[in-house]
Parts: sequence; C-alpha cells; structure tokens
Amino acid sequence: MSTVSERNGEIIRVQDVTRTFRSGSQEVHALRGVSFQVNRGELVAVVGRSGSGKTTLLSILAGLDRPTSGQVWFEGTDLSAMHGDGLRALRRDRIALVFQSFALLPMLTAAENVGIPMRLARRSPGEREKRVRDLLRVVGLEGREHQRPYELSGGEQQRVAIARGLANNASLLLADEPTGQLDAATGAQIMGLLRKIVHAEGMTGIVATHDDALIELADRVLTVSDGQVATAEKVP
Repeated sequence: MSTVSERNGEIIRVQDVTRTFRSGSQEVHALRGVSFQVNRGELVAVVGRSGSGKTTLLSILAGLDRPTSGQVWFEGTDLSAMHGDGLRALRRDRIALVFQSFALLPMLTAAENVGIPMRLARRSPGEREKRVRDLLRVVGLEGREHQRPYELSGGEQQRVAIARGLANNASLLLADEPTGQLDAATGAQIMGLLRKIVHAEGMTGIVATHDDALIELADRVLTVSDGQVATAEKVP
C-alpha cells in the first residue's frame, strides 16, 4: 500500500485537526476541524487576522505542539506517533523553521550561526564549510560571513536565519511572519528570496504572513478564520 506522501505528491496532510487551550475556566478553540494537504514543491501562504490560528497551525505542522484531536502526516509519517528524540531529529534534518524573531546567537558570526544545525548533526568540517559558503551565496550574503548579528541589518539577519534553517537540506520550510520586523522594501526582498529558495532547493514552503508581496508570489493561499481554513485557492 502506498504511503500518504506518495499519493498525489503530498508532503503534508492535515485531517480534522482541532486545538483547544484552557484559559481559566474558559476553553479557547484555536483550531476547529482543519483539513488540507500540501504537495511537494508548492509555496503556500497562510493568511488571516491576528489570533485566527495561523501560528498554532504552524507549530503543529512543526511538531512543536500537538493537536487536541485529528492527525498530521509529514512525508507519510503520523507526527502524533513521534516523540522526544524523533521529533527533534525531524526538526533538525527535515523541517526548516524561520520565525519573526531571528534568534541568532549574538557572539557567533553569520557563518557560525548557519553552521550550528550541521554541527548538531555531526557533519564533517569540510562538508559544513562548503554548505555554509553555498547557502550564504544563495541568500545574498557572500562576503558577510564573518559579521556578527549586531553588524548586520534586520534584512541581513533574517537572511542568515533562513540560511541556518536550510543547512541540513530540509524538505519543508515553515515560516511565521518572516518579514514582521522588516520594512516593506526589505520584506519584499525576503519574500522573493523565499520563492527562489523553494525552487532552487526543491523544497515545499508554508509561510504565515500578512505581506502582500508573498501572497502574490505564492502558488496557493490558505485563509484561516476563527480557527478554520475558510478558503484554499490558487493565486490568479
């Protein structure tokens, strides 16, 4: 029998996912019966008002949170069946995470920050150096490898964070408001870079955003409203 990921080129399938939190005596329904799939090679924009459930959804897709009910499959594997070291290895090796806060280590250079995931994966020094060099060139930071985060602009720091997320040849890029701290012009550059990387690296990208630049570049848009995926449409 074929796996979930083999059917129709799927990399992600979400089925009847709910996520409920307790807030005092109240229940907060962050996600309500969400179902959709994402195919390999797509760049998908997830849009919706603040509090609609976008960040909760991305956290569940990354295995950082678990649904209250329902299932999520990544490359044919049920994430609910994974725990501890298995989930950590998945995020280290197969899922690139990029967030609004760049989360770079301030005393390390750009190259050293990018190399962290490969050190954790115990890749050889020669392999690390080549991959770091290649990634910094892809994100447009060739010649800036020895700069520390405080010596870089916000857009450059986000480029380092993206390169770090790609270090171990992930198949899925998850980004939560990656241009939230950037001006409009820099944000547009970062969105174009994400589109380029998804194609160049053979990845799938799912990006929560309010940024019109990415929405225009995306292959599909998922609109989240009150914890539900209200629409899933092709961008004209």
